[in-house]
Amino acid sequence: MFGRRFITFVLLLLVLNWVFVAAFGPSGTTMVTIPYSPTFLNQVSAGNVSSISSQGPKIQGTFRHSFRYPATATGTTSTHFTTNVPDFADKVALSRLLQSKGVIVNASPPSSGPGVLVTLLLSFGPTLLFIGLLVLLFRRAGGAGMGALSSFGRSGARRVDPAAQRVTFDDVAGIEEAKAELAEIVDFLRNPDRYVRLGGRIPRGVLLAGAPGTGKTLLARAVAGQANVPFFSISASEFVEAIVGVGASRVRDLFKQAKEAAPSIIFIDELDAIGRSRGSALVTGANDEREQTLNQILTEMDGFESDSAVIVLAATNRPEILDPALLRPGRFDRRVTVPAPDKEGRRKILEVHTRSLPLAPDVDLERVAASTPGMVGADLANLANEAALMAARRDHQSVQMDDFTDALEKIVLGAPRHIVLSPEDRRRTAYHEAGHAIVGMLTPGADPVRKVSIIPRGMALGVTLSAPDSDRVSYDEEHLRGQIKVALGGRGAEELVLGHITTGAESDIQQLTNIARMMVGRWGMSDAIGPVAVLPRDGQGPLLPGSAEASETTQRILDEEVRRIVEDSHEQVRGLLESHRRQLDSLARALLEHETLDQDAAYAAAGIPTPAVEEPEKPVAVAAMKDTTAKDTAAEPGAAAPTR
Repeated sequence: MFGRRFITFVLLLLVLNWVFVAAFGPSGTTMVTIPYSPTFLNQVSAGNVSSISSQGPKIQGTFRHSFRYPATATGTTSTHFTTNVPDFADKVALSRLLQSKGVIVNASPPSSGPGVLVTLLLSFGPTLLFIGLLVLLFRRAGGAGMGALSSFGRSGARRVDPAAQRVTFDDVAGIEEAKAELAEIVDFLRNPDRYVRLGGRIPRGVLLAGAPGTGKTLLARAVAGQANVPFFSISASEFVEAIVGVGASRVRDLFKQAKEAAPSIIFIDELDAIGRSRGSALVTGANDEREQTLNQILTEMDGFESDSAVIVLAATNRPEILDPALLRPGRFDRRVTVPAPDKEGRRKILEVHTRSLPLAPDVDLERVAASTPGMVGADLANLANEAALMAARRDHQSVQMDDFTDALEKIVLGAPRHIVLSPEDRRRTAYHEAGHAIVGMLTPGADPVRKVSIIPRGMALGVTLSAPDSDRVSYDEEHLRGQIKVALGGRGAEELVLGHITTGAESDIQQLTNIARMMVGRWGMSDAIGPVAVLPRDGQGPLLPGSAEASETTQRILDEEVRRIVEDSHEQVRGLLESHRRQLDSLARALLEHETLDQDAAYAAAGIPTPAVEEPEKPVAVAAMKDTTAKDTAAEPGAAAPTR
């Protein structure tokens, strides 16, 4: 706020004030006031008075030796004194006494201290200096405040010029369909005359919709880099302020800058922060500001000139809650879905993120891609980084395949915990995980078991991993019931073998309950409810389009159907484990001996043939025995994230 010259000026004033006080202020010598008689007369008689100055009755002088008055521990010791001669004193006798003792009588009068001007400056100088500095500070702060107010409505968008924009379509992989849809946008920005000449109108806005981490922001930057135009990036939440009208002012300023730099791209991230359907919020203050900001965006986009080479890209994870006015033709009239990549897409993404890594010859990105179903670009970038970090910790000269597989296990399952389980806990965990594995091996529709372990990882005391042979795009009822049965396998094994249950099945119960509720309330897999959506989205928030608030009767039927599905599956799991008790015991003993079994070893220990299909190296879906302190929420069926 203040420059070096201002600070130097203030320090100079302080130094001058100190010099002035030192030069003109009192000497600082202590002067003791003594009585005329007997103290003064006694000191003169004793020859301790060196010199005096007098004017009227007042006498000031100096002692030859320090003198304390009063003669107590709290008295003042000094060589300078002052006293007053009473009117009745014999001045002639005093003069003789002074002469006889050799006291020098000065012609100058006693010092009356600093003058009036010096006194005023010494008294009020520092105060005046302080007040002056305060006035200067307030003036500067007031000027800065006015400047801040003048820039309050300015957009905080970050501009990236073409020379600094190095991201192109070559850096984006795994979402080829989205890239193809945006190729026309790039061509228009490069050759606008081709479209204007024929009367064509490029889409004013492009909405990128997809799950978090799929590469929406990267794709927007790639469009700007490919078209070689300026790129203005801002988050939608940066428009909104407590002061109503500031957001609209920032929108106007952003579009003004983009038009001046045309052809250019405006990228608004997390559009749903201001683009929600109007009139849905109950709070009026912040909602009014958000709606004004949204109205200004609508106006600016609709007010583009027909040949304006400014394109608005926006990204959101929740396109269904956007205001319909945003999605009509003339505004965001093109909607590009950015999905999670398939196996081939994951391989290409891994190639992009490993370009700068020294890979060992044994690294097979095809196998890594096959072992990561459901992962998006951000997940794969994190996987490549974790593999590089793990290779560095192991002092490898290059990143090896083991680094990738171990990094994947760490990301999916968590790092191993070095805790010592009691023999009873190890046996319980082994039977729990063996129950998951046996049910997964023998249940039609369940994913093949890839690995079983009783090594504690993260919050789990043990894990059973399974993964499909290929990416799934939909889930039939048989597969969903298979997931419920696998989740019940651990609890069923505890009941069968140990005769009691524990808290280790907490995550399993959360997962299977969520699957059963979605089957009944969202996916129409119950005859009692039928194909009617009666559950809110993701268990909370607004209802799905086309769904209605469930009545008390419908909610009771839903709960009964969920309980029926779970109880039927539970009975089937108990029967399956009872009829295959020998395989359950065999697999549990192998786990107690080896702690971790891969697919072939697990199927061999259970005495069950291994599925004759090509499987990925590392699985993702997980059923695990929970630690009693774990509070994880189960993932929705079909999600790639594990439940641990």
